[in-house]
Amino acid sequence: MIERHDTDILIIGSGGAGLFAALHAQKANPDLKITIAVKGLLGKCGCTRMVQGGYNVALSPGDSVERHFMDTIIGGKWLPNQDMAWRLCETAVTRIRELENEIGCFFDRQPDGSLHHKAFAGQTFDRTVHKGDLTGIEIISRLMEQVLARPIERMEEHRALGFIPSRDGEGIAGVLMVDMRKGSFRFVRAKAVLMATGGGPTMYRYHTPSGDKTMDGLAMALRIGLPLRDMEMVQFHPTGLLAGEDTRMTGTVLEEGLRGAGGYLLDGNGRRFMFDYDEHGERATRDVVSRGIFSEMRKGNTTPNGGVYISMAHLGPASVAEKFSGMVKRCGDCGFDLAGGLVEIVPTAHYLMGGVECDSDTRTELAGLYVAGEDAGGAHGSNRLGGNGVANSTVFGGIAGEVMAMDIDSQKTFRDPDGELLQAEIDRALQPFTIHKRTKISGNIHAIRDQLEKTMWDQVGIMRNAEGLQKGLDQISEINGRMMDCGLEDDEKVFNLTWHDWLNTQSLVEISGVIANAALSRENSRGAHFREDFQDEGNLEQSYFTRSRQSLDKDGRPRLKVEQKNVDFSIIKPGESLVEEM
Repeated sequence: MIERHDTDILIIGSGGAGLFAALHAQKANPDLKITIAVKGLLGKCGCTRMVQGGYNVALSPGDSVERHFMDTIIGGKWLPNQDMAWRLCETAVTRIRELENEIGCFFDRQPDGSLHHKAFAGQTFDRTVHKGDLTGIEIISRLMEQVLARPIERMEEHRALGFIPSRDGEGIAGVLMVDMRKGSFRFVRAKAVLMATGGGPTMYRYHTPSGDKTMDGLAMALRIGLPLRDMEMVQFHPTGLLAGEDTRMTGTVLEEGLRGAGGYLLDGNGRRFMFDYDEHGERATRDVVSRGIFSEMRKGNTTPNGGVYISMAHLGPASVAEKFSGMVKRCGDCGFDLAGGLVEIVPTAHYLMGGVECDSDTRTELAGLYVAGEDAGGAHGSNRLGGNGVANSTVFGGIAGEVMAMDIDSQKTFRDPDGELLQAEIDRALQPFTIHKRTKISGNIHAIRDQLEKTMWDQVGIMRNAEGLQKGLDQISEINGRMMDCGLEDDEKVFNLTWHDWLNTQSLVEISGVIANAALSRENSRGAHFREDFQDEGNLEQSYFTRSRQSLDKDGRPRLKVEQKNVDFSIIKPGESLVEEM
């Protein structure tokens, strides 16, 4: 039995993008029924609340939107969708004022009352607004308060399982979900749907995102044939805490502001090494620093747990403890003294620059489906600047809310769902129970996920080559086969967390295959994607992005096609600049 539920606007995800979309849609048209569906609890899950560093915005004297834009394009190695990048940088100025004056956020200030900006790597100006090193908690807490004060419907602990197009394929009819509390399926019809589930490359051995982030939205988009761009571009944050195998604290971020403030990276012998790899040392972009650390790890110049050290003591322990109190406490909880000693770190999978193709108004090629936040591809190109992530979510979340409210005026009725696809998604979700009924065999889903994390780290990680990528694809295929033999004996569906672990892993397996295929197709090195066998970045003027799209063959089996599409230099071309001194 499938429960039915109708709403005008369905927002999947309650991070910065989802909550901002809800607020802007409700403000644009208070008569609309707006529903937020979230895998966990509103404002208590996801990655926005985990943001430590801050929010990039060009406000200081001497800085400009043009300079921020150029840093974003150059940092992304000329692969960003320039219209999206410009919209991001321009609208961030408006959005930060909105966060302060309407949402109620309190950010750190200078003695003269102006917003404090700290230095972040890869940028030509200090433009990162912050609340200490706990910026995300401030933003998401205030957004949650605003949403709770409005007549916005909440569907908490509801997991999205599949996008359901209309019967004629012309638009989206709604989303199949499972109410985790009841274990029942629910089809939510909506005139407009926002995909704001967040990315989260948690298929790697070391990773930073919230545990509920498992690429579900991207997997759903892949299955209905939507194009995904830049999927090879997985960002590794250089400084993930390395506290050993027995704690989930391993992999969590030590924020970029530590390096921006002058922190040193030291190998296992105490030698500062980053100037061996880049003239900017520790303040090089994230991709460069991650490769530098990984290279030292491969040389064996490592700490007891196999990483390198970050050192802040030379900046003054008292000063470090004051400026980075959250980081100092986090390290202290794991037995490290960040203010006065050494802390072990390792590069950690942090962010996916790739995502669903969309325009700068957040529209996808499927009418009625919109995308914002980390789910959307294009704004960052091959490398995201630290501080551009939460800006991206709030900017495009607000835009999505306004655009959906406007577009819905012409969508007077609900679309009729494709019944066959709806049933197929239900059957897919029930697969582990079906497997057990057929084979009477239960599998170990945790062992399968461990194998996936090892495969992605070893073969599709920071430094890649054709042999390793092909080996990775073979192993991903083998893992997918193991998934099809992994049954669940307990067919109780009410809060069956093993079932949801199975669904999480299946999403990760599907998107891991896309990442590896896109990486194999790009035979050059750009930003986060580094090929040891093709180290040249290629001709910037002939830059292309990858487009991955899945379809079914004549036997009903999924086939992935990866194309190369020319980047549209709609605002600026390589060799040109919007800022004279650049």
